[in-house]
Amino acid sequence: MPGQYLLYGSYASYYTAKTRSYLRKKGIDFAERLPSDPQFREKVRAVSGSPRIPQLLTPDGIVLQDSVTILDFLELRFPKLPAIPTTPCQRVFVHLMELMASEGLVEMAWKHRWLFSENLSFVTMDFGRSFSPQGNNQDLMKYGNIIAERMMSQGLPEATKQLKDELDNQYLGLLSLFELHLQEHPYFLGGHPCAADYAIMGALHAHLGRDPAGLRLMQDNAPRVFRWIEHMMVPDVQSPEFFDRPIEYPADDHIPATALHILHYIADLSGEKFLLDALAFNQLTQEITPKTGHLFDETQDQPILSQQQIHYKGALHRVRARLYPVWLLQRSQRYFQALDQHNQHQVLQVLGENVSKDLISAPVHTWLERKNNRLVAG
Repeated sequence: MPGQYLLYGSYASYYTAKTRSYLRKKGIDFAERLPSDPQFREKVRAVSGSPRIPQLLTPDGIVLQDSVTILDFLELRFPKLPAIPTTPCQRVFVHLMELMASEGLVEMAWKHRWLFSENLSFVTMDFGRSFSPQGNNQDLMKYGNIIAERMMSQGLPEATKQLKDELDNQYLGLLSLFELHLQEHPYFLGGHPCAADYAIMGALHAHLGRDPAGLRLMQDNAPRVFRWIEHMMVPDVQSPEFFDRPIEYPADDHIPATALHILHYIADLSGEKFLLDALAFNQLTQEITPKTGHLFDETQDQPILSQQQIHYKGALHRVRARLYPVWLLQRSQRYFQALDQHNQHQVLQVLGENVSKDLISAPVHTWLERKNNRLVAG
């Protein structure tokens, strides 16, 4: 579809970072607008029914909200440089990384932003700039504090030294694994950017790669990751460091071991909570047997369901399923279940014995679909 797309978001926004990088690497003609643009309030939000960013306005007037929904829509219109590979192991890896590299790092990135005092002035003014771009410093603090207070009221734990050290160690562990991978590969899957690369930009660019505390750790300990983020922000596909690497996914459905190590590291940090979400959702839908089109929550685009008691690895867990990560996990499950037995076996062998394998193998009673920015039974 010819014409310019409009991306509504901000540089401090976790999910906007994913979509911005995707649009640039795909070579899609777009311009970025802040949420303070009157058209966002008057036209875009009025259509989507959601204040969440990013949102995309297409040249033919379609409004899309949610970074994954935007990617899926644009992949159909712009098939060149596909973000989703077509071979079984690589595609399952990418879909799992859509969950892990994005949702799996949200908590670490969010806490690292709001628990380190050296971030607060920059982050507050950066949010303020999104809503009053020509405002003076007093204006930026005024509007930024509204966002900051809202974020910091969402159950932040006490900023103890022990907790901050733990967050730093988790972050440094991720950086060290990514550094090893980037010694040999420009992207997660060889010389071709994929949805896994875009997914991790939320944590590594919007939060940890711009906030002062996270940025300093990255620059001091992971110069390759810092350089990779710079490259993910430009439209060039080949970086000067890998100018001779073919722009293609690895042959024979290969996944670099260093990429798998990153998936498993994040899964060890966050995978169990997503698995419990999936098990709780499966249990609930077995009980209520929702019909196709059943709307789980008319008022919420990312609802949390009633509490279920789940047994997992010999322990009892009380879980209220969060539907958005369940929907995202089902992207990999839906594809995996459609594979023949041989290819399923190959995928499971590649994943090995860990949480990633448990995630892909979790039972599904009801498939989720996203319609009109709401999650419904498919």
